[in-house]
Amino acid sequence: MKFLRMRPGYGEQLIAEGDIEVGEDEQMLVEEFRRQLEQGMWAAIPVQSESGRREAEMVRAFEDIPRTAGRVIFFPRAAGGS
Repeated sequence: MKFLRMRPGYGEQLIAEGDIEVGEDEQMLVEEFRRQLEQGMWAAIPVQSESGRREAEMVRAFEDIPRTAGRVIFFPRAAGGS
């Protein structure tokens, strides 16, 4: 599984990678997932709809990530709002 972070002007940057079937890797991925959320990032996994359209599904907990997911993308929350 790969963790990618979206950075304006840089695109996707790899921030962590590991095999969730390996205990040490899984623990490192859990810690990095939590760290990104604590920094105010949102997390999403890419999915493909039945029609073939590519979409993203938001995740709030590591346990919500399907074990078959190849990557998780972190991106900053939008500024502004009320």
